[in-house]
Amino acid sequence: MKIVWREITSQRNSFAALYAACEQHGYQLVPSDLPGGDVTLYSLNSIQAPGLLDEIAGAPCTTIVGGPHATACYDDLVNIADYVVVGEGEFTVPRLLDCLELGLLPPPGVATKNGYVPVDHAVIPDAYPSFSEYRGYIEISRGCPHSCQYCQTPCIFGHRMRHRGIDAIRDLARHFNQIRMVTPNALAYGSDGRHPRLDKVEHLLKVLKRDLGREVYFGTFPSEIRPEWVTPEAVDLIRSYCDNTKLHIGVQSGSDEVLTRLHRGHSCADALSALDHTRDGGMVPIVDVILGFPNETEEEQEETIRLVQEVCKFGFVHAHRFIPLPGTPLQGTIATPVIPEAQRVLGSLALSGRVTGSWNEPELRFFRRVPY
Repeated sequence: MKIVWREITSQRNSFAALYAACEQHGYQLVPSDLPGGDVTLYSLNSIQAPGLLDEIAGAPCTTIVGGPHATACYDDLVNIADYVVVGEGEFTVPRLLDCLELGLLPPPGVATKNGYVPVDHAVIPDAYPSFSEYRGYIEISRGCPHSCQYCQTPCIFGHRMRHRGIDAIRDLARHFNQIRMVTPNALAYGSDGRHPRLDKVEHLLKVLKRDLGREVYFGTFPSEIRPEWVTPEAVDLIRSYCDNTKLHIGVQSGSDEVLTRLHRGHSCADALSALDHTRDGGMVPIVDVILGFPNETEEEQEETIRLVQEVCKFGFVHAHRFIPLPGTPLQGTIATPVIPEAQRVLGSLALSGRVTGSWNEPELRFFRRVPY
């Protein structure tokens, strides 16, 4: 059985993980820019999915779709694809391929026109490497105990954090000169996601630095840190073991009212403290903000813009326009327009290199980026 992986630029990390998982079960995925073979696999996010639906419906083979969009919208996609993988794919996809070869009904975790049986397992990170032949980032944690209303992460991976063991992370890290890790909250490694375990974080960083002697980047692209976790001790720990001079902090709004409605679980005071601790510790903050949440008032946007201006005195901001992602509590809502004053300030700061991102239309991307 020839199994094709439909190459999509934004889904390269998913390909690396699923290639490794399928390889363990004796299946090889063949990357291609077109559907083909006996089976073609797609991983869809909610931004690029609409542009691929016609291709999937007309593909000359069996089609399997997964990813965040498939998990959120499986009841729609069963009318387009043959099989829809709901949730994590490392265990479910090889099981589904086994069933196809043997002519059996699909396993739990797979939706079809005939129905859907919920998944009967959770993936243990150490059971599957982040990559094998095709490299991806090192995923060190999954899941998030928070319930941010705009975020798909807990909808896909659940609210309980699962961590990859330090020995497994070290083995994966041997493949890189620069070690970068994927996690919903870098400083939450080894914890329940609510109570820091800096001893676990230090053990991880010490092993990577001592045993491998590589460059280690932690709390920066492609992961971030929640602001209430940024303490003097945490910053000192990262400065002691890591090579990044910047910390990527997810704040999202400068308004306490908005943060409360979003169920973020932190305040603007936490964000300002994180900025102070980062700067005092000799590091530079890169702060994520989102504009245009549903029912966001002009005053609330102005509060976020004041936060942006404060950050840009000594750091950088990545600004986004709110997108009502499927599967989240805010799906189906309407984004509030970005006010002219916010447009003006962000545009001016973008010209000086202090702000990157897209705050006009969700499909636009601001091409000038600050290296993370």
